[in-house]
Amino acid sequence: MSAPAPRTLIVASLIASVVLVGTYLAVGGSAYSPTPVEDPCDPRPWRAPGDLEAAAEQFSLSALDGAACELRVSRETLAVALATEESRARFAEEYGIDEARLEAAVRAGLVRAIDDARDAGALSGLVAVPLRELAIRLPVDEAIALIEDAGVVFEDARGLLGQGGDLLERGEDLLGELLR
Repeated sequence: MSAPAPRTLIVASLIASVVLVGTYLAVGGSAYSPTPVEDPCDPRPWRAPGDLEAAAEQFSLSALDGAACELRVSRETLAVALATEESRARFAEEYGIDEARLEAAVRAGLVRAIDDARDAGALSGLVAVPLRELAIRLPVDEAIALIEDAGVVFEDARGLLGQGGDLLERGEDLLGELLR
C-alpha cells in the first residue's frame, strides 16, 4: 500500500479544520460570555452530606454566601477580601464598610452556614445550637479562621458526639416527634 500524496494530506487537513471551526461556530462558539456570578442571597441546596471534606467545603461556601449577602457583594469578592488583614482593609475602604459591619456580616454568615448544615443533616441539632451561640460571640479573626478551616468544625462536632452520636441523634428525632 502506498502512502497518500502530500496534496491529499493537506486537503484533508484543510477540510478537517473547516469542519471543526464550522462546528464550533454552529454551537455558539463565537459568543463568549463569562458565567454570571450567583447571588449569595439565594439559598443553595447542599448535596447529601457525604464525607467530611464535602461538608466542610459546603459549610465554608455557605458562610461566605451569608456574609456576602449581608454586605451585598459577591461571594468571590468577599473570599478574596478575607484572605489577609490588608485585603480586608482595602475591601472595607473600597465598599465603605466599617469594622463592626464586617464583623456582624461574618458572624451572620457563620450562623447561616450552621443552620444550613443542620438543615442538610450534616450537623446534629444538638451540636448546631451551641455552635450557633458560639458563632454569634466569636471574635472576627476566629470566625474567619473557622470559615477557612471548616473541616475542624465537623471533626470536633463528631468527636463531641463520639460513639454516642447515633444515640443522641435518635433521641433528638424522638424529641422532635413528641413535640409535633
